[in-house]
Amino acid sequence: MKNEKGFTLVEMMIVLLIISILLFITIPNITKHTASINDKGCKAFVNMVQGQVEAYYMENKSYPATVEELQGAGYLRENETSCANGDEVSIGADGTVSTTGS
Repeated sequence: MKNEKGFTLVEMMIVLLIISILLFITIPNITKHTASINDKGCKAFVNMVQGQVEAYYMENKSYPATVEELQGAGYLRENETSCANGDEVSIGADGTVSTTGS
């Protein structure tokens, strides 16, 4: 019998067990932070839309009544009406931007 170098089945099973344990530890931690990441992204999106509202006001001397009006003027893309977490963005009469979740 030749003396071949390599891993035995038991060694491979131990490595797979360790990798599985590490995955079971890390996956729940990642999913916990998803909501926090979406909230921060939504706040950043609201700030960006607020900046576009102010730019619209500087050029037109009035605030846009709706997000669609802001899109029609070319300040936002067609698909930019809601945050990543699903909250819709709206513009108040005084030009303040808010979401349905806030």
